[in-house]
Amino acid sequence: MTRTPETPTARRWGVGGLVALVLGALAVTVAVGLIRGAATPVEPVPVEPAATAAPAASGLYIHVSGAVAKPGLYVLEPDARVMDAIAVAGGLTGDGDSAAVNLARPLGDGEQLHVPEVGESPSPPTSAGVGGGPVDLNTADVTTLETLPGIGPALGARIVAWREQNGRFGSVEDLLAVAGIGEKVLAGLRDLVVV
Repeated sequence: MTRTPETPTARRWGVGGLVALVLGALAVTVAVGLIRGAATPVEPVPVEPAATAAPAASGLYIHVSGAVAKPGLYVLEPDARVMDAIAVAGGLTGDGDSAAVNLARPLGDGEQLHVPEVGESPSPPTSAGVGGGPVDLNTADVTTLETLPGIGPALGARIVAWREQNGRFGSVEDLLAVAGIGEKVLAGLRDLVVV
């Protein structure tokens, strides 16, 4: 038996046929994968909204305790007052003493507001001064600010003026924007004041 020599055209058809066969097999595999993927049921994954903690710059964190219906931690608007905190805490209980708290007082971030019962002695305000607790930079008057080390009448007046011109202090470090207060004075005040 004699063998006929292959011609270049026949060899091309053999290689082309092999390539066509491989591409056809690949196309069938992809098509089967797509059909199976489309037929497989998809289980929805519930997406819960991200927990949002209101930034301190846009809200006040206030701990309301005492004679209120729902004591707890609340986030209030930056210009909130004591009456707003009591309202979100469900209002006063029957034995709550509304005369013992200043309902019109502005609140400071991180403050604990305790509403006493009738007959209970009220807790000192947050701007009580060095002997009675930290001074709230957002509510303290010049006289209260003077109780702080390194703060005299002129510097106390500048702190109040800055607050009136620029709004509430967002952090204790904002004191650096007040003329006459540098890092050294701030270091002496850091543990004695709150915002």
